[in-house]
Amino acid sequence: MPEKKYILLDSVYPYTFEYPSYAKITNDPLSPQEKNWINIEMPVFHGRIHISYKAFTDKKSLVQYTEDTRTLALKHMAKASGIRNIAIDDPSRKMYGLVYEINGMGAASPYQFYLTDSTSHFLRGSLYFDAVPNNDSLAPVIDFVKSDIQHLFETINWK
Repeated sequence: MPEKKYILLDSVYPYTFEYPSYAKITNDPLSPQEKNWINIEMPVFHGRIHISYKAFTDKKSLVQYTEDTRTLALKHMAKASGIRNIAIDDPSRKMYGLVYEINGMGAASPYQFYLTDSTSHFLRGSLYFDAVPNNDSLAPVIDFVKSDIQHLFETINWK
């Protein structure tokens, strides 16, 4: 596994965080109109963490974004043996969210999450690999990447 080193992403995006040095940041090719959507590409693992971001000004939008995230995570339920929800609640940083840890061999995305300050920023992430889903054999890589996503949670800040 690659060495655990991190690089600060601090550029034009309305958020900053540290990402693993074995990865690279690319624009999302499927949504070029969304300037704040990126991929954290992990060539060594043939995978990526897709990051989407939305600014909002009303609670209705926040409810819609969280519901969209839940719906997308639950789409994997047909291939999953279970979904574990992990709450993120850090009032000192105004950081709230939810992690969907999707267990089972056939789930295409084993790890999804959202983070928000609950007033104006919403960031969603999902982990994907360029392989036929077999999360039992990918388990060591998934666990390795999950610790890097946890580091992202600990270092994210809103601009």
